Amino acid sequence: MNQEPVEYIIRAKMDNFAEEENVFKTQDPFIKNWDGIKSLTGLNSSFKRRATRMAKYAEITPAYLDSAMATSSGVNGARSKEINPGTVYHNGYGLFDVITPPWNLYELANYYDTSFANHAAIDAKVENIVGLGYDFQPTKSTMFAIEGSTDSAAEKARKRIERARISMREWIETLNDDDSFTNTMMKFYTDVQATGNGYLEIGRTVTGEIGYVGHIPSTTMRVRRLKDGYVQIIGNKVVYFRNFGAANPNPVSDDPRPNEIIHYKEYSPLNTYYGIPDIMSAISSLHGDQLASQYNIDYFSNKAVPRYVITLKGAKLSEDAEDKMFRFLQTSLKGQSHRTLYIPLPADSDTNKVEFKMEPIENNVQEASFDQYRIRNRDDILVAHQVPLSKIGGGDAASIAAALAQDRTFKEQVARPAQTNLEKVLGKIIKEKTDILELKFNELTLTDEIAQSQILERYVKTQILTPNEAREKLGLGQRQDGDQVFQMTPRQATDARANLADNRQRDAQRTNNNSDSTSTTTGRNAQGEGRASQ
Repeated sequence: MNQEPVEYIIRAKMDNFAEEENVFKTQDPFIKNWDGIKSLTGLNSSFKRRATRMAKYAEITPAYLDSAMATSSGVNGARSKEINPGTVYHNGYGLFDVITPPWNLYELANYYDTSFANHAAIDAKVENIVGLGYDFQPTKSTMFAIEGSTDSAAEKARKRIERARISMREWIETLNDDDSFTNTMMKFYTDVQATGNGYLEIGRTVTGEIGYVGHIPSTTMRVRRLKDGYVQIIGNKVVYFRNFGAANPNPVSDDPRPNEIIHYKEYSPLNTYYGIPDIMSAISSLHGDQLASQYNIDYFSNKAVPRYVITLKGAKLSEDAEDKMFRFLQTSLKGQSHRTLYIPLPADSDTNKVEFKMEPIENNVQEASFDQYRIRNRDDILVAHQVPLSKIGGGDAASIAAALAQDRTFKEQVARPAQTNLEKVLGKIIKEKTDILELKFNELTLTDEIAQSQILERYVKTQILTPNEAREKLGLGQRQDGDQVFQMTPRQATDARANLADNRQRDAQRTNNNSDSTSTTTGRNAQGEGRASQ
């Protein structure tokens, strides 16, 4: 039969794929030219004049480039000597002097919404790194000062610290009327994991104090080439943000007091302006999983009818009959589970006999094709994120001991380093308010409450921790007499020694019973055999 309709469908699907790729490009407001940018509200007059000159010069010399030294600085005048890349002034990226991200941020954000494995892995990291809450702990210098003071001074200092902790928690929760601080951090860190970049907005009062902390979607932010701030475009409005703590003038908009940004990014050696999310190392697995999933959807959209080869011998269908059959296979077959196909065939001749066959290519069961392939793709995505399967609610034949070992590895290699980095970044905000406390995220707990209570009890009895330090770990208030180490009575000391000796004796017995060496013990007898004879 004629193959033109099939080729048409193939070309149409290829065009659809191309259109889907262009969807994310059209969402980027920075790709507009000067005619589309100059209508944005908020631009100052000096920027408009400068951009007009650059746009005209770019028309004459399209390859116009500009480069400059980096402006990142450190302490006492030390600064970076890195050369910033040049800028081509022909669209919003050049006119606002911002750097193009290495990957389309809208497409990366879309992966978070459309890939179940990527979504679950990101949520697991967010919930275990910033979603468990936070606390304010005394800094090491503060603890060192307390330990060197007298008992009465130490008690006063601890009371002062306790009041400061309460005050800091109340203060940080008032910095955003819409979200709690934990919710703000979860949005912020979701962006970090999904797109490789997270932006915290800091607004100041007229007196210069921090009065607002919020999250800005990373898809809308771009980094200035000189690293002197950030530009955001949403709709017909443009906003400029300074770096945190900077006081440089606003080169873009009319806002005399722009808000500040803390930019946190997942490091990549290929780009110093933007971060790269972990999913990029498994992007082929993510795409493969999406295609396999779409294949199954297409199969069931066709009412689970297998693909057919149509054979016609001895005659040729008319164009009308061919068109009806093609439409039936492409559209009508998908409408209902059972349909009847009527094809008018020409009559047999003396030399030719007309024969019409529809032979299925796939006779076997086609439920959930590529199931093993999708499992491997899921595992690849989880490996890229370094998230164990147990953390996303997946079940397999792994033992509890193996799951606990994976959780411990996740805590030590993923959660704790990320928390340390975030605590350092947020320390910039906390230090403007106090220097005796620092923000600490609550860590993933691998022990149950009974085991944790036994650990704290042993630490207190062995005078490693004071009662107040143990209560602090539990999130409880301080007691007046809790700064002194625990002193056991003679009876308690005797009982503790007896319990310790009894525990050691039982441990030794367990070791002997589990040993396979016949030189030290004969081991346990089988049930019902009684005591071993000596």
